[in-house]
Amino acid sequence: MCGICGAVGLRHATPIIFEGLRRLEYRGYDSAGIATLVDGQVERRRAAGKLDNLADLLAQDPLPGTTGIGHTRWATHGAPTTGNAHPHGTSRVAIVHNGIIENFETLRRELEGAGQVFETETDSETIAQLVDYHLQQGLTPKEAALRTLRRLEGAYAVAMIFAGHEGLMIGACHNAPLAVGFGDEEMFLGSDSLALAPLTRRIAYMENGDCVILTPQRADFMTFDGTPVERQVQVTALTAGAIGKDGYRHYMEKELHEHPLVIGQTLQRMVDPATRRVSLPDLPFNLASVPRAVITACGSAFYAGMVGRYWLEELARLPVDIDVASEMRYRDPPLTPGSLGLLISQSGETADTLAALRGLREKAIHILSVLNVEHSTMARESDTVLGTVAGPEISVASTKAFTAQLTVLACLSIATARARGKLDSLREEELVGALLDLPSRAADVFKQGDAIRTMARVVAEARDVLYLGRGSLFPVAMEGALKLKEISYIHAEAYAAGEMKHGPISLIDRSVPIVATAPSTPLFDKTLSNLQEAKARGGRLLVFTDTRGAERVGAIAEHMVVLPSVHDFVAPILQTIPVQILAYEVAVLKGTDVDQPRNLAKSVTVE
Repeated sequence: MCGICGAVGLRHATPIIFEGLRRLEYRGYDSAGIATLVDGQVERRRAAGKLDNLADLLAQDPLPGTTGIGHTRWATHGAPTTGNAHPHGTSRVAIVHNGIIENFETLRRELEGAGQVFETETDSETIAQLVDYHLQQGLTPKEAALRTLRRLEGAYAVAMIFAGHEGLMIGACHNAPLAVGFGDEEMFLGSDSLALAPLTRRIAYMENGDCVILTPQRADFMTFDGTPVERQVQVTALTAGAIGKDGYRHYMEKELHEHPLVIGQTLQRMVDPATRRVSLPDLPFNLASVPRAVITACGSAFYAGMVGRYWLEELARLPVDIDVASEMRYRDPPLTPGSLGLLISQSGETADTLAALRGLREKAIHILSVLNVEHSTMARESDTVLGTVAGPEISVASTKAFTAQLTVLACLSIATARARGKLDSLREEELVGALLDLPSRAADVFKQGDAIRTMARVVAEARDVLYLGRGSLFPVAMEGALKLKEISYIHAEAYAAGEMKHGPISLIDRSVPIVATAPSTPLFDKTLSNLQEAKARGGRLLVFTDTRGAERVGAIAEHMVVLPSVHDFVAPILQTIPVQILAYEVAVLKGTDVDQPRNLAKSVTVE
């Protein structure tokens, strides 16, 4: 959430920064702004709403200057208004900030007592006012910035520019990501490498407690007490062309169609097709000896973890606990040292999951993270990372990253089962073969586009929708319900199919469609029985099944989508794709903002 982009060099900064902010839209935001130095003075342009509003303002009132910072804001403290939009500043300094300053009220009272005049409701303005106060005491920009940073509590990434100091930008971060881009006689700051992809492939990722002094020629890294530190410059594989829509209507539509490719790429990294064996990187702990596992994540990643729990317990006979990360960080569960902590995140910057990681480490838990961003904070703090190879995911609602996470968890479950002596070579070949067959079966799902759109027309007219699934398909039902809520704003709830008669059955009537994930797995008969109960009470059944399942569910379903038949083991991965497509098609019918749904952020970096 929120996005920072800054540039210092010889070119006009505003066009560079604006395009960087465009590439950060996926993070979610509700206002935006840019500040530059114009004839040595700080000037700002800010607008509530989408970047198009800022573009209109810049067209009417251009913003020149070669030193500048920009921001897309997701409101935490203060309403999403132009007045609360970043950059914040005074006549001496302008700042942009991601995160939350937890002690801002104390600092604000102190500064107001010293004569500083605040203009906004935000915690972020406290940073600008504190820097301004120090500048008035005669400190240099570097001294004022460092003294300010030492007073801040919370999670933050910040960038600053200073009146009268052309060619100078200062950045800093604590528990929030920030990257430095190295150009030719110009330097850049960005919340992540996506913002910098069109500008440079040479990136340095800042670490907690880092401050950086940027001029067009160099970047000097230091701690908040001014001690110099070195940060490695890496060459990223990401290019500007990797994050276009490629002719699709929305990023989400493009990313849905990338499911087969992403699953295949992830398997290519983890499976030897010749031997049909899973090959994990060397681990600094022994999978055979971990006494239990604990999985934690947020949102869709948590549902992926739920599927992983089914697989690890069934295949590897490894006891697994699972918590949403926002609960785990406060629940303080009793854990056995030497257990496996399995954390899942697309961005690797999710605040609650990162806090859970640190809590697990304090209890001597081995940390294995499933991530899509290999240079993220979670990656740096984990013992081992299993990458999902999903590529950039721009749409706020996660799609291809979810099936990539499931693919990694499937491979990990096989490797763990083998290490614990619970899986023989023939069974491993069978399961790996099912995974290797999955990309082509996933591609076949898109042949059912018309049937899914027919189903979507029913759902689009509903106010409430129930999703049902059993076993490892229950989390898939939860993922389907979440996607529908996220992008169509229709209320949806998912239940384990056997739980329907313990309460939710009272909701069933013709106005509440029931979406079921019901392939012909060993639990199909049980699911079919639950669907018949719903049908008897007037339920409108919309069923995702396969050819064998269709022969039996066809008599009671109002609409069916018949999917390719796959091994029971990989059914959750395949079934995920059509429930996500359904949510997309419903959102298109309702005309919502598919890629940037209201109130949501892609990377939730605050608690």
